[in-house]
This record gives sequence, C-alpha cells and structure tokens, in this order.
Amino acid sequence: MTEDEILAEFRAADALLEGHFILSSGLRSSRYLQCARVLMDPKRGARLAEALVARLPDEVRSSIDIVVSPAMGGVIAGHEMGRALGVPAMFLERPTGAFELRRGFAIEPGQRVLMMEDVVTTGLSSREAIAAIGAAGGEVVAAASLVDRSMGKADLGVPFYPLIPLDVPSYEADKLPPELAAIPAIKPGSRAA
Repeated sequence: MTEDEILAEFRAADALLEGHFILSSGLRSSRYLQCARVLMDPKRGARLAEALVARLPDEVRSSIDIVVSPAMGGVIAGHEMGRALGVPAMFLERPTGAFELRRGFAIEPGQRVLMMEDVVTTGLSSREAIAAIGAAGGEVVAAASLVDRSMGKADLGVPFYPLIPLDVPSYEADKLPPELAAIPAIKPGSRAA
C-alpha cells in the first residue's frame, strides 16, 4: 500500500480527526488518528496489518514467535499482526499502572516477540511494554506500529517498523500556538479522563 492508500483507509473510517487533542504523552496536537475507528472494520484492519507485515524484513518476519501489544490501543492492531504473521497474539495491561501480562497469557523464556502498537508518539509506552515483555522472559526482536508520529525520532531500543509516518506537530501544554490555544482541548485516547 502507498502512503496515500493508507491515509485513505483512515479517512474512509473517519479516523483522522482535527481539533485540539491531548495525547497519551500529555503533548497537544491539532490532528489525531483514532486507530480504533480504522480497526473496527476487520477487513480494513487485515489490509493494514498485511501491508505492515510486507514491510518487515524477511529475517525479522521469519524470527517472530508471538506478537505482544499494550492495551488498550494496541490490542486489535496486535491481533491483526498475529493473524497476518500466523503467530499467536497477546496483550499487556496496566491494572496498577505498570504493564503486565494477565488473563493467563505467558511468554516462554526466549520467545521472540514483535511488540505492536497502534500509534507511537514519544515511544514511552512502547519502551515500557518492551521492558515488561523482557521481564516476562520474551526477547523483543522488533517493534511495529500503524502510525509513527515521532517521524523516526522515537528510540525504542529495537528495530522499529511503522506502516506510515505522520508529520503532525505536537506541543507542550504551555507552548501552544495561539490558534490551538483558542480551541478547547479534548482527550480522545484510551486514557481519556
């Protein structure tokens, strides 16, 4: 899929929002990709995951034993990647603030893991998920996401393969441009208040 075809999938799902958004990182932005909307159509989710799998180098693709994603945003994206790769998928949760495996999920020592996100902005959640996977015995061989808002700046400590980079500036709450400061802020993500 081309970048235009990928963005067309987001637009067709009304998943590309405009306004004043508070991101999970606390940063502010004038555009927000609601990946849950684009993934609510299983056929669309499958197309995006298959396109992302096709972008993984052969040696990475063939080395993956399981896909692990952080809840909430990464659950469906991770499941679709597991299906596209033909491997099991599971997810991490934060019942007490730190990522952990629950629901009977377990990683066998040394299993090679693809950590899958929906969107990466600063990489903080991804790094926390990667650390939790390592603590559970897994070896993260790569990370992937549908969208990279960091434009390649997020260092996840492992090779990172996004489906699409999205160049949307983000700002600290006290450093907003006037046109953004004039709009009420909303927090649309999974950690909305």
